[in-house]
Amino acid sequence: MNKQKWSLILLLLCMLYPRDSYAYKERNLLQKEVSLESLKSMLILNKQWVKYPSYTDRKGWDELLGEYKEEIMRNGEALLNYKWQVVKATDYLEFERTGNRVVMENPFNDNNQAITRLLLAELAEGKGRFVDQLINGVFHSCEMTSWALSAHLIVQPSRRSLPSYDYPVLDLTAGDLGNLLSWTYYFMHDTFERVNPEIPRRLYKELNERIMQPYMENDKFWWMAVDYKGQMLNNWNPWCNSNALMTFMLLEENPDKLAKAIYRSIQSVDKFLNYVHADGACEEGPSYWGHAPGKVLDYLVLLSDITGGKVNIFSNPQIRNMGEYISRSHVGNSWVVNFADASAKGGGDAHLIYRYGKSVGSEELKCFAADLLGNKKRLSLGGRDVYRILEALSINEELKTIVPKHQTPSFTWYPETEFCYIKKNKAFLATKGGYNAESHNHNDAGSFSLWVEHTPILIDAGVGTYNRQTFSSERYSIWTMQSDYHNLPIINGSSQKYGKKYRATEVKANEEGFSVNLATAYPQEAKVEKWIRSYRLKANRLTIEDRFALTESIAPNQINFLTWGEVDVEEGKVTIRVADTKAILKFDSKLFTVVKETVPLTDTRLSNVWGKQIYRIALTAKQKTIKGNYTFNIDF
Repeated sequence: MNKQKWSLILLLLCMLYPRDSYAYKERNLLQKEVSLESLKSMLILNKQWVKYPSYTDRKGWDELLGEYKEEIMRNGEALLNYKWQVVKATDYLEFERTGNRVVMENPFNDNNQAITRLLLAELAEGKGRFVDQLINGVFHSCEMTSWALSAHLIVQPSRRSLPSYDYPVLDLTAGDLGNLLSWTYYFMHDTFERVNPEIPRRLYKELNERIMQPYMENDKFWWMAVDYKGQMLNNWNPWCNSNALMTFMLLEENPDKLAKAIYRSIQSVDKFLNYVHADGACEEGPSYWGHAPGKVLDYLVLLSDITGGKVNIFSNPQIRNMGEYISRSHVGNSWVVNFADASAKGGGDAHLIYRYGKSVGSEELKCFAADLLGNKKRLSLGGRDVYRILEALSINEELKTIVPKHQTPSFTWYPETEFCYIKKNKAFLATKGGYNAESHNHNDAGSFSLWVEHTPILIDAGVGTYNRQTFSSERYSIWTMQSDYHNLPIINGSSQKYGKKYRATEVKANEEGFSVNLATAYPQEAKVEKWIRSYRLKANRLTIEDRFALTESIAPNQINFLTWGEVDVEEGKVTIRVADTKAILKFDSKLFTVVKETVPLTDTRLSNVWGKQIYRIALTAKQKTIKGNYTFNIDF
């Protein structure tokens, strides 16, 4: 078997569902609230839970859409002559041939977004002007072999990226399209029926065969965790479950079948809530908050709606903690703490964050949402998630009345996930312990980032554009995933390794600082007994101390720091300037030589954040020694 095919087979085995029960704790929050039998008596049937206007309710849509009505219709008008794009067989095969995902994903996403905008435009105007194009989009989607992405089709029996016609894969985008087309069916069924009964009949058939049947009959989708044996669970679980639940709620007419589908989703989502930590931190990083806790919100809102509010766990502290992680991880000026595969730039969806805050009763989240919205007071009408757009429209005017404020505590500690945030005067320090088999993992146990006056100084680079290599056995050949390109040491010539056993230990945190034993994150060849790294943040200084003991010294230790500013190297100090913000890294020049290494950024996902390059400041010990104590001061 050639290396390329083997990488494909390992695609999900390596990253999406490795065997790792480190985080799992059986809480079963939802199953404690309801059984299958009690659920049946709670259901709100015949779509009476839907709070949006019917298609013909012109006044209702005018009120819901408000100031966005004209914009929504203009978006639809721009698509009246849209040419529906064909996703060719070779577009799917490109993932195997070169690792390129977007050649298949881009036309598919464009089509899906066109359906969203055409549906909203028709709901806004209600005159039938957009119906034919909407039908074209619906039928075009129905004619596709699969709604799953080429990168995700590895779970089908062929283990290849060209979709099998007889094995429907329920992945993130298949679920999203199921969400969108289910709402299209709900709102437009009667209109489609008048045009030609084959349109709604075909649409129902495809939703049933691509979403509902595989959801109920296929126990092999890893994210459902039907036969849970310690595998990793991540954003796929609430994302796919919320989409599937929506389809059943909108299409399934049989109360018993509906109850069984809902309860199956409850059992699955409980697995995710068991897997993630009760402290609420999202180990996938802020970029994934909207897809992990955010999709938990969507799921729980839908579950509450279909049961008339009787199944509701929004008062549970874990659910609140999961929401407030996003505000605690926001440093300011759109910069966020970006451990794992997260970008350092972001902030989040203001309307989603407000909905979360409203659901759990968090003033912190509601005010943070208003702060994110800023002076624009506008919501995004893009994407393929029509449910979130409708939900955002529902609370848009309410959100405008909230006083903007982003003020998180000076000390936030996530004791299970081992994330620590300390704010002091103009500095923000983010540190982590953890282990090197987290979801969207980087080998970064014990790393840190530093911001001064909301400006990144010492950074986590993030992740580049996803390709075949990203989620394969070759993942850690990518430089962004390696400990060598995080703010960490290379010990005795060795880097951190991937795997559950490579983890931080002796983790301690308080308002003054953070300490961790890094030795346990390195392999045996590092020959390290102890490497205690401590961070102490004072008024205008961060002090980093490394106290270590080796069994043998075979190579000089190297201490690395990543930055993106202008870097000036002098005797015993490195000056870093980012615009008007300056910091000075001081070290003992008797102990270290220093080199500024330029890391070119050719991937736009990275260069859009940091520019054309970042820099690694590499401090290499002048002498090999079994025991030692290194101290670094960053003054600002």
